[in-house]
Amino acid sequence: MNSEIMSKYVPDESVIVNGFLRKLAESELGGSEIVLPNILIARFETQAKEGKDSGLVGLTELLRLRKLADEGWIRLSFAGGYLTPESNSVGAGIRQIAAETDSTLLTSDEIMADVARVEGLKVKLVTPPPEERKPRLLNYFGADTMSVHLKARVRPLAKVGRPGKLKVLPLGEKPLTERELREMVHEIMELAKQDPECFIEIEKGGATLIQYHEYRIAIARPPFSDGFEITAVRPVVKVSLEDYHLSNRLKERLKERAEGILIAGPPGAGKSTFAQALAEFYCSSHKIVKTMESPRDLQVMDEITQYTSLEGDMEKTADILLLVRPDYTIYDELRKTTDFQIFSDMRLAGVGMVGVVHSTRAIDAIQRLIGRVELGMIPMIVDTVIFIKNGEIKEVYSLRTSIKVPSGMRDEDLTRPVVEILDFETGEPRYEMYTFGEQVVVADLREHPFPRFRKRPKWR
Repeated sequence: MNSEIMSKYVPDESVIVNGFLRKLAESELGGSEIVLPNILIARFETQAKEGKDSGLVGLTELLRLRKLADEGWIRLSFAGGYLTPESNSVGAGIRQIAAETDSTLLTSDEIMADVARVEGLKVKLVTPPPEERKPRLLNYFGADTMSVHLKARVRPLAKVGRPGKLKVLPLGEKPLTERELREMVHEIMELAKQDPECFIEIEKGGATLIQYHEYRIAIARPPFSDGFEITAVRPVVKVSLEDYHLSNRLKERLKERAEGILIAGPPGAGKSTFAQALAEFYCSSHKIVKTMESPRDLQVMDEITQYTSLEGDMEKTADILLLVRPDYTIYDELRKTTDFQIFSDMRLAGVGMVGVVHSTRAIDAIQRLIGRVELGMIPMIVDTVIFIKNGEIKEVYSLRTSIKVPSGMRDEDLTRPVVEILDFETGEPRYEMYTFGEQVVVADLREHPFPRFRKRPKWR
């Protein structure tokens, strides 16, 4: 390799983490000088100590550059002070070093490139197309594999089958090493940084969540977990609403009347699969459909825009959607009090809402609204509950408010507003909810002839 330095380059974070600087150093930048900003090294060090995968990947790439320099492919030098590696100072610090060393800024970030051009710097913008190779992690997936579970010092496992008929199978007898898992993470991060259809949804100390096409990849490491672990999940089937063989009555309700829908069921029951089918049904019916997801993992047609939490706050996402005014919004999923409040606010503002809720029974999904909204408002917020189990619709309820004497009582003086929960197909009342003093009564009209009392919950 010619030792004469033909040119100098200052890289930014993007071109290091996506691995393209290393690849260029092995090819067209051979013989050049790579000037590494100390502020960037400090940033990777800070991220790595916090357990963030981007920092660990960045340090690994720098070690590979060091090896190339030791082999004579490039010359490696360092510049600048160790400033506080905050996101708002790193970019400016890197551009300052490029100006002071008369180097070309090397970046994959279009905004960084534009700012550098405004400042009169030399810029080389590298935006490689997504690589056709897939991460080796995906080799563990077969046609019926729903999820893959990899952990250091444990043999790899996979959950195979369909909702209701899942089984856990080993993918080999040899336990994986932490080094093998780290290499998989490095590869995933590298490809995710290059692919516009991939997103790093969450990156915290010890945990990273990546949406890689249809795969949701969760990475955990100590101290958050007791060992290095990768879990990858994907939908095993994509179905249309026709595949659920809905009754004509239910089809008509979904098309014409239902505007506050809860899709309920236990984890892995197929709730999100049904939500996707319902979203595409509304879109195909010439409705404007959006989603609210964190992370974004619903697999829907391109006409449906998927939103995540804006600046980490779903309430800000709701503010945008209320201005956009979609016909229907799919909220996946409702867990915290703020989620139910946002869902309620949007529904009362006139937006058709579909919420996905974890619950072991259909009635449990409705009861999660108690204490979060006024009891009498519940039928105005939720008019239809669809309970999914083992990939099938098991129950459908409709809701209404009546002024009556609750079932099991006879005194006309006890007349009060009662939320009736009915079997949608038969119209038969199944549950009643009403207040009695300071308590909320949830009466199962089939199993319990007398009302059961429960305290009003205090949700956080």
